[in-house]
Amino acid sequence: MTTAGIALPEDPQDAPLSGELLQRFAAIVGDGNALTAPDDMAPYLAEPRDLFHGKAAAVLRPKTVEEVAAIVRLANETKTPLVPQGGNTGHVGGQSPRSPRQIVLSLARLDQIRDVDPIGRTISVDAGVVLQRVQEAAEAAGLLFPLSLGSEGSCQVGGNLASNAGGTGVLAYGNARDLCLGVEAVLASGEIFHGLRRLKKDNRGYDIRNLLVGSEGTLGIITGAVLKLYPRPAGREVAFVGAASPDDALKLLRIAERHAGGGLTGFEFMPRLGLDFVLRHIEGARDPMAEPHAWYVLVEVSSSRSGEDARDTMEALLADGFEASLVEDAAIAKSLSEAKAFWHMRESMSWAQKPEGGSIKHDVAVPVARVPDFLTAADAAVLKAIPGARICAFGHLGDGNVHYNISQPVGADKEDFLSHWREINGLVHAIVADMEGTFSAEHGIGLLKRDELSQTKSATEMDLMRAIKRIFDPNNILNPAKVVQI
Repeated sequence: MTTAGIALPEDPQDAPLSGELLQRFAAIVGDGNALTAPDDMAPYLAEPRDLFHGKAAAVLRPKTVEEVAAIVRLANETKTPLVPQGGNTGHVGGQSPRSPRQIVLSLARLDQIRDVDPIGRTISVDAGVVLQRVQEAAEAAGLLFPLSLGSEGSCQVGGNLASNAGGTGVLAYGNARDLCLGVEAVLASGEIFHGLRRLKKDNRGYDIRNLLVGSEGTLGIITGAVLKLYPRPAGREVAFVGAASPDDALKLLRIAERHAGGGLTGFEFMPRLGLDFVLRHIEGARDPMAEPHAWYVLVEVSSSRSGEDARDTMEALLADGFEASLVEDAAIAKSLSEAKAFWHMRESMSWAQKPEGGSIKHDVAVPVARVPDFLTAADAAVLKAIPGARICAFGHLGDGNVHYNISQPVGADKEDFLSHWREINGLVHAIVADMEGTFSAEHGIGLLKRDELSQTKSATEMDLMRAIKRIFDPNNILNPAKVVQI
């Protein structure tokens, strides 16, 4: 496997699969759903950031859980490595195959919404259901599924759970793991784990669900899930706020929490540079304010009582922010469409960097109170290493998760810039470690961060993780070499 500017290990088992074995796999799903032609496989071998370019023997597209189980049984029998793949939106190579011996197992055709329970506030879905469809099904039932990502129109539930996705709703609702009551999964033996439980309390021993969620397909292949739904807010207000610094934004967060409490459902921060990228490259984006500001905060307040209550809360917290000289200007969305436009600008920030050339990305988290200190220290280290680098640091200030992305200097050579990826990662991640943070907040480990995981986790933790992997997958067929190496 190759990446742009990043050296990654090749799979040592490069001998291709035999035609006879491929035919056995194809017979399970039917010829039309066993892809082997290069053009047919191409969309499954590269991901949207164009960072990973993989190799595979075939792409299999099962339609049922039973077909997934049959594929896994045959793979286990023949020691054929499988790479589960959802919407192929991951950022760390967890869904990318890396050898002509590997088979991509696409869950896209497992796409049924099985059941919506408005009384128990749950929804049961196949792993291949696109996240936006879950949101829409919840809305049709008068409820809310709060997981929200920039890729929600293409990412799938199985991938969301496998990576324990975060997104913009974590502040109020938690990560994907917090939104999942039960999972169905195919284990390495081909057995089906029937864990589609709707219970909010179940203390019967070890929690297999929570091992499978976040395991990136290395312990089992998630094929279905029971997800939590929430009452839809009666009112919601969204405001774009101009601020002078991340420190001021952090102080505004404290004010917002005091006014809104659990009704503070979004608090995102972003620099002017990021907004400039969005205005330049995202169709329909408009500057929400008359004058530019060094930093911006996107605030969302929800109310279970009324729209007026949400509006009053937003106006009160902004008034306190103005009085404390933390808010330079603010625009409250005048309509639902404008609120969506505000969020779209924030969610498009990562994609808007692509036309600007090479981008070295980080998905880090530090204690919330240390975010301004982290930005100051990281900016100094990066600009010393690469003068002229354009730093686009944005993310979820409410939970300390910073997408610390660095665009190449204007006029720089892209490949030369990207050749510094590991060096810059080292600088940034060292600062994160000094602040007792994490280099993987919500995107997972995959292949890209596997070696760094083993360097930063204790020997005891790594031994436990490898032991769990061996118990679940003794033949190492499930997404081998991802997360942990055994």
